[in-house]
Amino acid sequence: MNSTRGVTLIQLSSALAYSHALMNQVVNPGDHAIDATVGNGHDTVYLAKLVGTTGHVDGFDIQSAAIEATTTALDKAALTHQVTLWQTGHEHIADKIAADQPIKCAVFNLGYLPGGDKQIITKPTTTLTAIKAIQERLVTNGLIILLVYAGHPGGATEAQAVLDYVTNLDQHQFQVLQYQFINQVHVPPYLLAIQKR
Repeated sequence: MNSTRGVTLIQLSSALAYSHALMNQVVNPGDHAIDATVGNGHDTVYLAKLVGTTGHVDGFDIQSAAIEATTTALDKAALTHQVTLWQTGHEHIADKIAADQPIKCAVFNLGYLPGGDKQIITKPTTTLTAIKAIQERLVTNGLIILLVYAGHPGGATEAQAVLDYVTNLDQHQFQVLQYQFINQVHVPPYLLAIQKR
């Protein structure tokens, strides 16, 4: 925040920055977290720092380039020991994470791998399968954070499917936040946060 002439100015955060603010609020050392789309490893590293040496992060991505980039980022930050990377789609979370494993936070970056093949994108059916698997393991006050990129071919279809799903979640079990800028020329990503009550 900045102060000018005694007036406090609030800087609105991007969806990405806000996702990190939410992670900071919910993830503690010793927690278990999931990066459902590791991409270039930025969120994986961020979560690994938050869970600390006593916690764990499971990261998923179907692309070998994403797994390699994330491995490099984790090596550089000396965080490999608290992360397991799976080169498989996030729809297989239920196969890889025990049903009784409590999850504190999961993050998704929907769309395509930045700098990668734009033809390889996340899909509505696989994304919804992953969300449901995490919901079953999510602890009270735990969060599922989705950064939704809708400006690429196929993105709007997935965004609508996810929005339809989360809009209809029982408000007594989950509360859902949508955070987005609505007056920008391009299609900026927006954030959905699902918190278990």
